Amino acid sequence: MEKKSFETMPCAIARALEHVGEWWSILILRDVMNGLSRFDEFQKSLGIVPNTLTRRLGRLVDSGLLMKRRYSEKPPRDEYVLTERGHDFMPVLAALYAFGEKHYSPKGSDTLIVSKKGKKRLTPIVVDKKTGEPITCASAQFGAGPASSKAKMDFYKERNLPIITSTKGAKAEPHPSF
Repeated sequence: MEKKSFETMPCAIARALEHVGEWWSILILRDVMNGLSRFDEFQKSLGIVPNTLTRRLGRLVDSGLLMKRRYSEKPPRDEYVLTERGHDFMPVLAALYAFGEKHYSPKGSDTLIVSKKGKKRLTPIVVDKKTGEPITCASAQFGAGPASSKAKMDFYKERNLPIITSTKGAKAEPHPSF
């Protein structure tokens, strides 16, 4: 069965999943953020077969999340390091960690997120950049953005959901037709 590509979908979530939605890719990024960088380290940490690991590392490099850097010429060996885009994935991992910790860790924490300076436990939450308010189902919802297709705008309008026609300015306003 051929995998469906999300590359051309207008949804930012779908496009992001195209690059990091496979679980091995997310675990590789976690390991890189934990200081691993070499093929054998990933293989040992994850128990992943070499051909799958090779494909996933290649995909993460192609997606701009990792960069391949040569550390040995004879024999030729590369290590994998985070790019700026890869660093930007840390909050996503932190949110996924918080979800898993809350709902799927019945025996408690085997891993924690800790501050690099004080080595104190951090409890991740997702907040709005401007207000600092937590983003939850009670406080936020998805809305159609300025790049939405007419079909998506109609879908949101039919359901009385927000339609944001501009991302400029401090406050996003619903479409005037409401």
